[in-house]
Parts: sequence; C-alpha cells; structure tokens
Amino acid sequence: MKKLIAIVGMSGSGKSIASDYLEKKGYHKIYFGGVVLEKVKEAGLEDTPENEKMIREKLRAEHGMSAMAIVLLPKIQESVKTQDTVLDGLYSWDELVVLKKEFKNHLKLICINCDKELRYSRVATRKVRPLNREEIEKRDIAEIENLAKGGPIAMADYFLFNNGSLEDYYQRLDEIIHDIERKDEK
Repeated sequence: MKKLIAIVGMSGSGKSIASDYLEKKGYHKIYFGGVVLEKVKEAGLEDTPENEKMIREKLRAEHGMSAMAIVLLPKIQESVKTQDTVLDGLYSWDELVVLKKEFKNHLKLICINCDKELRYSRVATRKVRPLNREEIEKRDIAEIENLAKGGPIAMADYFLFNNGSLEDYYQRLDEIIHDIERKDEK
C-alpha cells in the first residue's frame, strides 16, 4: 500500500496549498468537497453555496456524518494500491473513524494551523469563496459544533504552522513527508 495522507485544519489555514503541493510531487489528490460538487452537477443544479449545502445535508442524512468518507472509500482504496494519495478536506471525526478503521495507522494526518487573525485575513482576500469576519467566525463555530472538526485536528500526527513564508511552509511540509517516508521504511 502506498502512502495515505489527510490534510486537516480550519478554513484559510492553507490545506489546499499543501494538497496541491503534494499533488505536484506526484500524489493523487482526492478532494472531499468534490463529492458535493459532483452531486450538485449530477442533479443539474447551479453550483451555489445554497445548493452545495442542500446536497451536503442530503448526503449526511443518508450516510451520517461520515458521508464523504463512505462515498469516497472505494476511490481511496483503489488509489492507495498504486499511488501515494493525499486527502484534501477531511473534516469530521466520523470521517476519520471510517478511514482509521479501513487504513489503521497507515493513514497519516497533517494539521495545517496558523494564527486566527492571519487565517481570517486570508479567507477574506482569497479568490474562491471569500468570507468576511462574521461569516468566517460563524463557519468556524459551525464546523466545530456540527462537524466535530476539532477531533481530526487534535489527533493529527504532524502539525505545520503556516504563519511564515511559502518557502518555509514547503520546507516544513517536505520535512514531514520525509519523516513519514523514513518511518514507512522501518
């Protein structure tokens, strides 16, 4: 089985940057949010936050809080047979439980973290789905209370603090990947 890494953290911390970086290094990226986007498209709906929320809630009503992991599990199982894989967007404790049951200690979690004010500033100025301070605070609270997002963050194997330069960020990510590879060789 190839490497399996999940990137976790709060909105604006830099999760997508890490996932994209690993994808450029040859990892197959599986985007958890892609499940919702795909289902919105299949339903012939416009891609709006309201439609995404409706589909997300429908999936969770059908499969519980582990819906995204359950839907993506066959794709993840297939991917790790032949290629290193990075999971972008693992959110809930229930999703982590499903993946840990299947992949046990083979799954490594990297938590991306940064100072709250910096994170809020990044979210406010990003090109895709920018949010103002009130919106991001509400989202943070909803993700912690409704998705149990804190569990995967607390249980991370590695922490990458993203307060500095992009060069520092990539250097620390490379150190983490090297450590994972070193431990896999044992």
